[in-house]
Amino acid sequence: MIRSHVRTAALAAAVALTLAAAPASPAAADSFYSYDGSTPLSSYAPGTVLKTRTLNYHVAGLATPVKAVQLLYRTTDAQGRPSANVTSVVRSITGDSTKAVSYQSAYDSLDPADAPSRAIAGDVTLGGLLPNGESLLLLPSLLLGYNVVVPDTEGQTANFAAGPEYGTNTLDSIRAVTSSAATGMTKSTKFGLLGYSGGAIATGWAAALAPSYAPDVNANLVGFTEGGVLVDPAHNLKYVGGSPVWSGVVPMALIGVARGFGIDLRPYASEYGLKVLDDLEHASIINALGRYPGLTWQKIAKPEYANPNSVPPFVAAVNKVNIGSAPTPSVPGFIAQGNAGFLEGTTSNLPGIGTGDGVMVAGDVRALARQYCATGNKSIEYQQYDLLSHVGGAAAWAPVAIGWLADRFAGKTAPSSCGRIPAGNSLAPEQPA
Repeated sequence: MIRSHVRTAALAAAVALTLAAAPASPAAADSFYSYDGSTPLSSYAPGTVLKTRTLNYHVAGLATPVKAVQLLYRTTDAQGRPSANVTSVVRSITGDSTKAVSYQSAYDSLDPADAPSRAIAGDVTLGGLLPNGESLLLLPSLLLGYNVVVPDTEGQTANFAAGPEYGTNTLDSIRAVTSSAATGMTKSTKFGLLGYSGGAIATGWAAALAPSYAPDVNANLVGFTEGGVLVDPAHNLKYVGGSPVWSGVVPMALIGVARGFGIDLRPYASEYGLKVLDDLEHASIINALGRYPGLTWQKIAKPEYANPNSVPPFVAAVNKVNIGSAPTPSVPGFIAQGNAGFLEGTTSNLPGIGTGDGVMVAGDVRALARQYCATGNKSIEYQQYDLLSHVGGAAAWAPVAIGWLADRFAGKTAPSSCGRIPAGNSLAPEQPA
């Protein structure tokens, strides 16, 4: 997502002709995404490859000479049910099968048509501008000789912000690509996890769930690196509420998490809130940023539910996606977080929450890093960019993250910030009001 939020208008202008000229390619029309086998999906182990295809890698609808392998594979959704998902692979330009980077995109959308695999296959959508822009971020990894894997982290129903599902989709993507002859990788291929913002949701949850959900994958992880990290969404709701730009992610997250966990929040919504939820039901973050300046929970909810913790489904949902309640990753991690959110219009500094990068809460990220150190993982490096916001923090994090992963692949000892990370916020689960 690096710089994409701020430069959305410029990127949109750059591909405007392509958007106008490209033939319609509705996401639902592509049969590759549907599992149509006679064997029940539940009969397959997570990570089983169901379909394979090879196509040209597209950018903004234009085919490039680069080939991408796409796999439909069996995974697990937020409610623990078997589901099918798609991942994309660009093979190492050197033919090296031993190293790969799993890049988790920050496509941040409630529309499955905006998924990275769709953009790679040539579909052109407004929300798809984000994964198209991220194509440039894959180049450093490819030039270093790594295989690059890009899973559709939100699944085929685009459950934005439903963190655990992001994690299982990412881990089963790795299982799939290492069991397919078409990718050139094997069960011995070493992987690094890389993602910023929405991509950090997937990266962090994959690292946290790997020891229990996918120990076979965990054994081959060299580390995870993430920036602009979502930790406790209940805090983010209060932090961005009322802001001029980022407040639009509040209803997006409510829709995505409710969809992922089968929760109905509509009975608690005001008339205006219902309109916002309807307007954003299939929206991308491109549609939401700056669209609802000053939006708060109180404007979305009925007056009697002005306290979000008075809504039991809300409390249940935010506690499920609070990564502070998830297990501690067992592999090294590099975590970076901006803290100059005023640069993007977010000036909130509430007690117990504090400041952040405009959308993510710095105190939460510090608390998570400290928690990892305190619960057995001493290979955690934390950097806080006090003069950078969400977008600027991404630009600072990306090259350092690539270098950090290169050192892990080289077998160098991971640096540690444990014992030097400033105190953060409480990450305790929310309690009903």
